[in-house]
Amino acid sequence: MKYLHTMVRVRDIDASLRFYCDGLGLREMRRMENPQGKFTLVFLAAPDSPDAEVELTYNWDSTEDYGSARNFGHLAFRVEDIYATCQRLQDMGYTIHRPPRDGHMAFVRSPDLVSVELLQEGHLPPREPWASMPNTGTW
Repeated sequence: MKYLHTMVRVRDIDASLRFYCDGLGLREMRRMENPQGKFTLVFLAAPDSPDAEVELTYNWDSTEDYGSARNFGHLAFRVEDIYATCQRLQDMGYTIHRPPRDGHMAFVRSPDLVSVELLQEGHLPPREPWASMPNTGTW
């Protein structure tokens, strides 16, 4: 058996690509446009894990409410510098819902409210302003 991908429905493909690619650093591996079915599939992967993909599914004319996405759980990515990753995402306007107070773990949500867990490769000592930041909302 081989793991292939996890599919996430998205409301705005450009906003989602900004989050996953510009914010998290994933790379677009391939894209499929289906005019008959009126959908776009974009497959993304982390540079160090090209075989473990996230499939963004954009249904062109959908008005479906995807809700709060809490039924999904979360995606998890190991990062080289959790503080730099969180700072980049925060500078882009994303809320760090669970700051990396311990130098090891943080949570942020995508534009479609999918929780993304960030885990530090190894462990970094606690650092301000992260060490004293409270949680914000839900993740």
